Amino acid sequence: MKVLIVRFSSIGDVVLTTPVIRAIRNTYPSSQVHYLTKEANLPLLKSNPYLNKIYTITNSLKPIIGVLRSEHYDYVIDLHHNLRTTILKLKLRSISFTFDKVNVKKWLLVNSKLDILPNKHIVQRYLDTTKTLKVRLDNKGLDYFIPQNEGVDFSLVPPAFRANYIGFVIGGSFLTKKLPTNKAIELIRKLNFSIFLIGGKEDYEEGLKIKNAIGDKVYNGCGIFTVNQSASIVKEATCVITNDTGMMHIAAAFRRQIISLWGNTTPKFGMYPYMPGVDSLKVEVDGLSCRPCSKLGFSACPKKHFKCMNDLDLDKIAERANLIMRKYAV
Repeated sequence: MKVLIVRFSSIGDVVLTTPVIRAIRNTYPSSQVHYLTKEANLPLLKSNPYLNKIYTITNSLKPIIGVLRSEHYDYVIDLHHNLRTTILKLKLRSISFTFDKVNVKKWLLVNSKLDILPNKHIVQRYLDTTKTLKVRLDNKGLDYFIPQNEGVDFSLVPPAFRANYIGFVIGGSFLTKKLPTNKAIELIRKLNFSIFLIGGKEDYEEGLKIKNAIGDKVYNGCGIFTVNQSASIVKEATCVITNDTGMMHIAAAFRRQIISLWGNTTPKFGMYPYMPGVDSLKVEVDGLSCRPCSKLGFSACPKKHFKCMNDLDLDKIAERANLIMRKYAV
């Protein structure tokens, strides 16, 4: 049996498909499992031992259609479900299964605050896409395999940030999913341990502001490391505080103790940390009539007050983080 799994973006979504990859190979050990994604996501999958082959695109499908057609797939499992994947399935002419994005139900929650979403994590919903194949979920969580020699060389960072630190993921795809800088500074002042800031190049200046405000307790790793190096930082963290972003799911793959911070999005969408450490915590502001205001996010709070992040209970976050550190630090 030859199967093509399709998920183009983003980091978190691709990581959340890894139980499907593993489940297919474990259910059908002699199967060939291929994956199609965007080129930028190749580092997330290239060391996955359950994949036989990975194909990537940059923008257009055209250069790769012929190659994929020559593979003669028995099944295409579309975990992205958009116009591009619809065209792909028509071109390949294989039996296909398509993920239900429940967009109408998400729209109702965002716009009418009517919650009829399925009470299922997205991982289970991804697996439901393969139910005709009778693929079994093994309840072993997410996978993330860091390629050899692509992790961080911790000898190059200060000793205080080599072990027993809190990884703080300050990045996010939208501003309304990120804890404001002043709130991050206020939170870090309540923490009793070293803080390793994690984020992309776009987060460097914010990280620098936090570093300058706090001092040597903070290491600004934003924009310095590759995605696999950042993954290794998360893997070695005793506790991870994170916005709703891709690195949150990578932390879950390593079963870290995760404190996830929720702004304009909500765990009800089914994309909260999957099978993280037992002392993990989801922190959100309940009772806001405007929340969730989007299934993705905005560049600014539509209501101008940004209460979903500004009103997060920082004492509660700090108390849990300090407790985790006392319990698990070695």
